[in-house]
Amino acid sequence: MPEAVYNFAVLCEHGRGVPQDFGEAARLYRLAADRGFAEAQGNLAVLYMHGKGIPQDLAEAARYFRLAAEQGFAAAQQNLATLFVEGRGVLQDIGKAARYFRLAAEQGNVASQLNLGLLLLEETDAGSMLPAAPGEAARFLAQAAQ
Repeated sequence: MPEAVYNFAVLCEHGRGVPQDFGEAARLYRLAADRGFAEAQGNLAVLYMHGKGIPQDLAEAARYFRLAAEQGFAAAQQNLATLFVEGRGVLQDIGKAARYFRLAAEQGNVASQLNLGLLLLEETDAGSMLPAAPGEAARFLAQAAQ
């Protein structure tokens, strides 16, 4: 049951009722993540991103964020989009960043609404393939401000 494993991993990560142990949290998240549990995939990706309990590996972070993002997990979509903007663990790709920000923004993720709005305000640069869209930017920025 991946949800039960995930829940215990959260306790280990945060030291709630058990000693805090990032290594054990990563092990348990991986068990649940490899069974397709999106929240575990997202949390494992965060541990990879920050090197908590496991060696830092931005490519693995991106891989697990992508698995969770494709299941509709908004926090993973937001984090994956940020990696695409920064080119960390993935090749920089503003178009892909915008896609994942949009998916999360449409679920009400405020950080993604803000980031997508800001991306849409920028002029297209040579490699972004993302034209400026001030009207759409205003819509997402207004949503983020509410």
